[in-house]
Amino acid sequence: MPRFRILLALLFLLVTCFTTNRVLGQEAPGRTSSPRPPATPLIVHDPYFSIWSTADKLTDRPTTHWTGHEQPLIGLVRVDGKPFRIMGRDPWDIPALPQTSMELTPLHTRYRFAGAGIEIELSFFTPAFLDDMDLMSRPVTYVTWTCHSTDAAQHDVSIYFDADANSATSYEHQAVTFSRQQTASGQSLSVGSRDQAVLNRSGDDLRIDWGYFHLWVPSSETSQSVIAPHAADDFASTGALPKADFMDGAVPNDRSAPHLAVALALGSVGAQPVARHLLVSYTEGFGIQYMNRNLRPYWQRHGKSVSAMLDEAEAQYTALEDRGNKFDKELIADITRTAGAHYAWLCTLSYRQSIAAHKLVADADNQPMLFAKENFSNGDIGTVDVLYPSAPIFLFFNPRLLEAQVRPVLQYAAMTDRWHFPFAPHDLGQYPLANGQEYGGGERTEEDQMPVEESANLIILVDAIARTEGSTALGERFWPLITQWAEYLKLHGLDPETQLTTDDFAGHVAHNANLSIKAIDALGAYADLAHLLHHDAESKQYGSLAKTMAGEWVKMAAEGDHYKLAFNSPGTWSQKYNLVWDKVLDYNLFPPSVRESEIAFYKTKLNLYGLPLDSRKTYTKSDWTLWTATLTDNQSDFNALVDPVYKWSTETTSRVPMTDWYDTVTGRQSGFQARSVVGGFFIRALADKQLAAKWRARAATGSNPPQ
Repeated sequence: MPRFRILLALLFLLVTCFTTNRVLGQEAPGRTSSPRPPATPLIVHDPYFSIWSTADKLTDRPTTHWTGHEQPLIGLVRVDGKPFRIMGRDPWDIPALPQTSMELTPLHTRYRFAGAGIEIELSFFTPAFLDDMDLMSRPVTYVTWTCHSTDAAQHDVSIYFDADANSATSYEHQAVTFSRQQTASGQSLSVGSRDQAVLNRSGDDLRIDWGYFHLWVPSSETSQSVIAPHAADDFASTGALPKADFMDGAVPNDRSAPHLAVALALGSVGAQPVARHLLVSYTEGFGIQYMNRNLRPYWQRHGKSVSAMLDEAEAQYTALEDRGNKFDKELIADITRTAGAHYAWLCTLSYRQSIAAHKLVADADNQPMLFAKENFSNGDIGTVDVLYPSAPIFLFFNPRLLEAQVRPVLQYAAMTDRWHFPFAPHDLGQYPLANGQEYGGGERTEEDQMPVEESANLIILVDAIARTEGSTALGERFWPLITQWAEYLKLHGLDPETQLTTDDFAGHVAHNANLSIKAIDALGAYADLAHLLHHDAESKQYGSLAKTMAGEWVKMAAEGDHYKLAFNSPGTWSQKYNLVWDKVLDYNLFPPSVRESEIAFYKTKLNLYGLPLDSRKTYTKSDWTLWTATLTDNQSDFNALVDPVYKWSTETTSRVPMTDWYDTVTGRQSGFQARSVVGGFFIRALADKQLAAKWRARAATGSNPPQ
């Protein structure tokens, strides 16, 4: 073969390998690509404002709400007059620019595309800093495009972004209205439902249909914007948008309805990167109803206008972007050092998802109240056995946010005209209406409840708040109520009667050994709280009681090399995840040998995608698996339990915002998705007391605005 043909063949091979490596995520220096997540967060803030991609490539499917309903965002780029898609499946006849990587960090999602002589990065940044409640509650995601030439030539580049009215409605053909507003530093295109029925109904598979969805463009960017149908076609063919807004009153939200559309000119792009950005927001006057009182979003507690909020967000963009990049890098590095790269990936996956299953509002005294929605289950709000598994993320970053979840439940339980039981409630209602327990129906009886489960959950959480926040104010305020629940657990906790636990999908169980552990740890927590509050007699009494009960538990649950699912069920086993608080909060009620023997036994029961929840089924709960893994001090044992969960997260065929309930053999979703409980993944980080203290210190002085 002539020499020049050999050289050409080698050159072709090198180019092919380089391109293939980029597609597989083996990036060129300075570029990274993440493992494949089950679904990718784009714009996620709360249970109603939550947009995801459920495909490997951003152009393969329409973007959706976490429930799976389409909320399509369209992204196009024109390069030297040729249009390409970089987000969404429409317009279907426009080719997709090849996607070369996707990078997911706690606060950022970045897609990179290359072709036609350019590389372009599309970034979604949500500054969900848990140490700053004003920023966390601000409903703004920054969308940024950064482009440069890859072939040493100059290219004329412009980008297009649009959204339809689905992000402001709950069902098809709902009438909507459009508007355009000028603010001090930009302009906003907005859409909302015509009827604006504020807090009009509750449920699970619902979207918001009051308030307004906004695309806000800073005046500093060279842009066109329009409210019109078919604007994407005009941009693709001419590079321009229609000249006039559609403003003819209310119209049905259907395929012919207008879109909010923005075109941004990057101009002549060379080797030096050129960037443009806009803000995506959703605002509503009231976010939650608590005990029949409508509460405003926390960012709006002092009457701040939408325009002022958007202008403020723009003014802080550069500083926040820098702060967010530092946050991502430092957090991932810290968690990787403490427990490994696979664990750090799972925490990254869980971070925005867990936060976005909550709504932060202000009460009548402008104090924070944080409400979790029980997504893809029954839609309950403030569910105690959902607060419990998600607690580690808040205890790690900012315990005041956990207090903001627990306090509304305690206030409700203290209302004797509303709550009549000697144990704790299960929930506060159905999202977004927190007007009293929904679980069990209107005529609730003791058999409908989770008495040991919820009472123990709240006592443990109140003590954990006192330990991590350094304040006993919450425990002191509700001490009589907490004492009542401790007395209930004293009578019913060691050997619980037939009842449900947080894993209610598994059915009623009597003599549940794991539930008994929770009750015993809760009595230890009560003793600790009593000590902190200088109730020395109660502290001594309940501390001794908890230690004695732990000893009895060991005898009742023992079965050879492990401990049973239920005291009266030989030949069974279960994850004893509730034991983690005995270690993390230093109760030290159970002998270390219990944890050691359980971990050794679990290693013999692993399936391809993890450890089953118990001996009855092959399904598991990923949050509990990470709690169980945290029982060990041995990193290789920790990895043995966590690595299959990591493998599942990158291979599952259930392309939904991460489920916490899946089958360990097939990897398929059993139920649940987009839930807050994955915040429990941070339990191992929380167990690293020095690391947790470092990150909590950032929240110790309250809000930390960007400098």
